[in-house]
Parts: sequence; structure tokens; C-alpha cells
Amino acid sequence: MARITAGVATSHVPAIGAAIDQGMTGTDYWAPLFRGYEFSKQWIAKSKPDVVFLVYNDHATAFGLDLFPTFALGCGEEFKPADEGWGPRPVPIVKGHPDLAWHITQSVIQDDFDLTVINEMDVDHGLTVPLSLMFGQPEAWPCRIIPFAVNVVVYPPPSGQRCYNLGKAIRRAIESFDEDLNVHIWGTGGMSHQLQGPRAGLINKEWDNAFLDQIVANPRGLAAKPHLEYVREAGSEGIELVMWLIMRGALDDEVVQRHRFYHVPASNTAVGHLILENSSQVEEI
Repeated sequence: MARITAGVATSHVPAIGAAIDQGMTGTDYWAPLFRGYEFSKQWIAKSKPDVVFLVYNDHATAFGLDLFPTFALGCGEEFKPADEGWGPRPVPIVKGHPDLAWHITQSVIQDDFDLTVINEMDVDHGLTVPLSLMFGQPEAWPCRIIPFAVNVVVYPPPSGQRCYNLGKAIRRAIESFDEDLNVHIWGTGGMSHQLQGPRAGLINKEWDNAFLDQIVANPRGLAAKPHLEYVREAGSEGIELVMWLIMRGALDDEVVQRHRFYHVPASNTAVGHLILENSSQVEEI
């Protein structure tokens, strides 16, 4: 059967994509950030996922105020990089896994979670920047990718508890798929940042690092955190971190932390990154 072996969490700052695309990764400003992902590239080359289930949020490219689903699962054959105002990023087309995506859709909806099915959409930096950070700049992405878009843009967002429980339903769905697949689940976005208003530029290092501690050691407690605390402590865009709870809910209660990285600044955002492996998977090895 298919199995989830690891989870990855990472910020998806658009300026990171621009730095990669413009060859600026070795500059004084950007080099410290990209050094934090050197281990990650080596790790994922060894882990070799067949499929990445990638949780991200759309930034008003595929969706807008006229239509913004809470949870949308991409079931198509492929997804093109979106034009976010200055042209699409020069990255490979994302190749989906329709059979697994439809199986997850069937299972999760029957598990009482409502999903929007998406067969055609373009994917923006929320999805492509994490891929670039983990895989570099290949001619083609080395695995299939299932996009899973979460609304953390239009009020109200889903609660952390809802996201954590959804992660568990996604795991049940994947493990009931009868093809032998090594699946990773990624949660993206965050960490603390605010893009507008009197608190624009807010970064809360103490809160961010406490979040990193909790999502590894106490995810059940973290899932109960109200969304207003994210806004108050981590800024209006800090709510993106509930997407990490989908990833965490899909893993074992106890996990092995392979890598942790935190960096400020990256544009006007704090960058966080974790690699977690299932304890059960490590024991098998």
C-alpha cells in the first residue's frame, strides 16, 4: 500500500523564488537562508518520494474574492506555474497523480470533510517555491505532486484543529491506496509576518520558535490554538501556519526531527523549516 514516510514544513516567500530565478542565492543577503536548505536537498535525494502531497495557499491567482474554497484538491494531470504579475516562474510544470488524488478525494469526503475538486488550475509561488528549495532547479520535478490549496486569505480560515484532523483523514486515505508508493506530505507558509497596516513587517521570533517546538512535541495541544492568536502574535499572514498542522496530523504522534532551520529576514518574513520522519518508518529501517 501507499505510505507516508515523512513530512516537510517550509515557508514559501515569493522573494525566495525571485532570488533563485535571478541567480542571487550566493549574495550576502540570501546565502544564509539557502545554506539552511543544503541538508534538505541531500536528504530528499536519498528519501526519493514517489509523490508529494503539497499543502499550500493560493495568493489570488487561481482563486479570487468571487470564489475561494476552504480546501481544494488538484486532481488533474498537470498544473502550470502561474503568472503572478511579472510572468510565470521559470520552473517545470507540476505533474499530478490523478489516480491517487481521486482516491484521496473519495476517501476524505466519505470521511466527512468537504473538498473542492480542481482539475485545472495554475499554481503560484506558494507551491513552486517549496519545490525549488527542496529540489533545486531540475529540468523536471523528480516526483509527482498533488496540490492541496487551503484558504488562509479570505475570512474565516479553517481552524488549526480542523486542519490537524484533516491531516489524519488524508493519511487514512493514502494508506488505503493499493499501490506501493513512498509519499511525503508538506505543509507550507508562514512563519510570522504581516504585509499591511500599522504592524506591517511584524516578526515574532519567540512565538515562531515556540511553534516549531510544539508542532514536533505537542501537536495535539498546538491544534487547539485559536486562529486569533495566530493573527495577534504572528501577524495577519501568520495564519498560514495552520497548513503545517495538516502535514503534522498525517504523521505519527511521535516523529523524528531530521532538520530544523529558522532564519530572519527573508524579504519581510521569518522563514521556518522542518523535516520530520515517522517514528514507525525509522524503526522499520
